Parts: sequence; structure tokens; C-alpha cells
Amino acid sequence: MSSQGVSQITLPEPEALLAKIRLWADELGFQQLGVSDVDLGEHESYLQKWLDAGYHGSMEYMARHGNKRSRPAELVPDTCRVISLRMDYLADHSAMEVLASSEKAYISRYTLGRDYHKLIRKRLAQLAARIEKEITGGQFRAFVDSAPVLERAIAEQAGLGWIAKNTMLINPDAGSWFFLGEIYTDLPLPQTRSQKSKHCGTCTACLDLCPTDAFVGPFELDARRCISYLTIEHHGSIDPELRPLMGNRVFGCDDCQLVCPWTKFAQETGESDFKARHGLADAELVELFLWDKETYLSRTEGSAIRRIGHERWLRNLAVGLGNGPASNEAIAALRSRSEFPSELVREHVEWALGQLEAKSAGV
Repeated sequence: MSSQGVSQITLPEPEALLAKIRLWADELGFQQLGVSDVDLGEHESYLQKWLDAGYHGSMEYMARHGNKRSRPAELVPDTCRVISLRMDYLADHSAMEVLASSEKAYISRYTLGRDYHKLIRKRLAQLAARIEKEITGGQFRAFVDSAPVLERAIAEQAGLGWIAKNTMLINPDAGSWFFLGEIYTDLPLPQTRSQKSKHCGTCTACLDLCPTDAFVGPFELDARRCISYLTIEHHGSIDPELRPLMGNRVFGCDDCQLVCPWTKFAQETGESDFKARHGLADAELVELFLWDKETYLSRTEGSAIRRIGHERWLRNLAVGLGNGPASNEAIAALRSRSEFPSELVREHVEWALGQLEAKSAGV
């Protein structure tokens, strides 16, 4: 096979094989499966334009690997198809209630349970093994946010939904509360019908209600202003002008999904691993801020939250406390960290104390 994605393999009954693969995927807990070719067309130029504008901020990895991100056959030679799958993760319905309570810590709903990377990667490997056993051969590489892959572009092309104005993938029957995974293969499976049309219509709820006004326009996000970027990807000091806009969102942000009308079609997950652990769905800011490093590591074991580390966890929570009520408990908690070894933490604690002292003084 050439590196351009032209397969030399002949499948005797490709449609029958695809039907079996769908059945196996369903048995493994996936809600939908589609197949894309490797020509991602306009998505490559869109990515380059986004990078050229600097909207990726400090996420330098987005600019690495040349065109491998938009050309699957260059990332994994001999790839001619990408199997795209989605798995629902919504397991909690308290999001709006938590956001409305300034003493609570809002944590993005996708990360309340166990880290999805391991679970989905294992299921993808099991699916690939069943396909390989069925046809006695083939090449398969599974990815879950673990390589330069344009997963939403692939999913849109495979018919799993459309990339919406909020840059999320939306499925008409499931909203956007789901994870995506991919299997790169050299099998010339039948391509599924791509999602040609977008169904956002004239709605601009996601653009209008973004807390930090991170959308430059429809389908265009400046990550440098996005709360998910600021609380997860960004390693340094958070822009003081953006801190008051973050509210109590301390790990990620779901606002552009929560306000989307298509969210009402979201299906609750059947995966117990995605259900909230350690009371993180509606924990108090003060409680989480007082976790020492050992407690943080213990409570976030097996969770995607651990990736930011204790230092940035405290940074984010300090901002949340600074945006909350000037309670004696909040002020005492912040003062207890005023001499914390990390300059990053101390800076945000000082800012938060300044905010609460101003509130106490009625400024």
C-alpha cells in the first residue's frame, strides 16, 4: 500500500464486515461508529490558519508533527481508513446548580469519574483484536487524545455529527457529551456518509454566553481566553483581567455545551467508571483548596484531574475563592496558603485575598 492511503487489500464482503464491526463496538459500550477516508480536505487549512493566528497559546504540541495531524497516512503509513467511535459520558445533572453556587467548585463533567483515556483505549484495542481475528490480518492503531489526530474532523467526515459554532462535535441524537476514539487501519472498509450540513442555524447561544468571550466568531475559538485552556493547559499565571470572569470554574468549562439546545438530547452513560467520585460533582471550594499534596494525589488517582498537578490545582481554586463570597472560611483558607512554597500559588492567593477584602469593605 502507498503512504497516500490507497489500499492493496481486498475485502470479500466489506459491508458484512462493517456490520459485524458495528455490532462488536456496540457490545463494547460505544454508542456509534463511522468510517472516514484519510483526505480531510479543508480541515488542514483551517488548522493552519488557527495556528498562524496564535490561538493555540502555549499548546506548542498543536504545531508539531507537520501535516501528520491532518494526514492520517503520514502519521501511520498505509492507513487508508479511520474508524471513528463515540462513547457517552454524561453521568451527572447538577452542572447548572453548581455553577450558580459561588461557594462550590465547578469541575468539567467529563473528568468527574475515572480517566477516560485508559478505558476507551482498552475497548478500542479489544475491537481491533476482534477485527484482526475475523480477517486474519490488517493493521490497526488506536488513539484517544494520545497523538496528533484531528478527531472531530474525522468524526464529522465519518458521520458522527457536525463541528458546531462552539467547535464541539454535535450529534443530533446525543448532543456533545461524549468522548471520541479512533482506529487507523489499512483495511478498505466502506466509508460511512459524512455529516455535510451543520444544524446550528441562527443560534449563537454558545458564542454569546461564553464567560470569557473566547470565541472570535462562529467555529473559531481563541484558546488563550478559554477557561478550559487557562485551568488545564496553561502552566503559568492566569491573566488578572480574565480571573474575575472565570467564576467558580476550577477545572475546565462546559458553558458552551450547557447552553446548546442540542444538549437536551444527551444520553446518560451506562459506564460506571464515568460516574462522579469523591464528591467532586459539587464539592466546596474551601474543602478542595485545603487538600495537601498527598490528599490531592489520593483523591485524583485514576482521574484526568491529576494531570495539572497540585500547584495548578491550588492556583485555579484560589481564583475560584477570590470570585466567591468573602466568608471567614474562605479568607482563612487563603491565608493558610499565603506562604506556600510556589510563587505561582502565592500570587493567585494574594489576588484572591485582595478580591475578598474589597468585598468585605464594600468596594
